[in-house]
Amino acid sequence: MGQAIFWSNVGIDVQTGLGAAITLVSISKAAPGVAKYSGAVDPNVGDIILMAAQGMYQVDKRLFRIANVNPAAKTFELENEDTSTYDSLVAGSFQVVTFGASFATVQSVNVSGGDPEFADVTTIHDNVRKRVPTIVSPLSFGMDNIFDLADPGFVECNKAYKAKSMRAVRLRFGTGAKMLLLGYVAAAGVPTGQAQGVVQTKVSIEAQNMPTVYPN
Repeated sequence: MGQAIFWSNVGIDVQTGLGAAITLVSISKAAPGVAKYSGAVDPNVGDIILMAAQGMYQVDKRLFRIANVNPAAKTFELENEDTSTYDSLVAGSFQVVTFGASFATVQSVNVSGGDPEFADVTTIHDNVRKRVPTIVSPLSFGMDNIFDLADPGFVECNKAYKAKSMRAVRLRFGTGAKMLLLGYVAAAGVPTGQAQGVVQTKVSIEAQNMPTVYPN
C-alpha cells in the first residue's frame, strides 16, 4: 500500500507571472515526450511551463515540470508525460510560470467534474443499449476560505476573476506530491456562513484541460 495523503500541511500556490512565449518546434511521441524549441532564451530544469499547442491537444493549456534541458540541442523533457499516443504537434509555444502567491485561509476543497458524456450507438440489432464516451465535463475545484480579502492567493484569484482570465494553480501535499492545473477562476469575495460560524468566502477554479500530477 502506498503512503496515504492527508489534507494537512497542504500548499496552494497561484500564478503571479508568465515568461515570454518561446516557440515549440516539435514534441516527440515518446515516454517521456521530448520538446524541441527555438530562440535565445533557455528554460531551466524544474521550471513549470504552460503549454499552448495546436494539433497535440492533449498538452494544450496544461502545465508541466521540465527535466533534462539541453540548451545546445534546444530540447527538454516533459517530466513523466507519456506522449506516445498523442496527436502530432502543428504549432505551439510555452511560457515559464511564476508562482508568487499562496493561500493561507483554505478550510475545505471539493472536486467535481471529469465525468464522460456518452453517445448512443445502439442499433436495431441490439437487445442491450450501447453507449460510447465522447467528451468529459471540466474538472472544477471549489474551496471554502476564511473571509480574508488580503490573503495573497485570494488577491491573485480575485484579479483573474475580474479580468476573466486564467490562472495556473499548484497544489503541494505534505508527502511531496504535486498537482498542476490551469483554469478560469471565480473569486468574487462575497462573505458566506451561518450563525456563530466563521465567515467564509468561496473560490472555484474550472480547469481547461487535465491536471498534471507528480508523486514528488
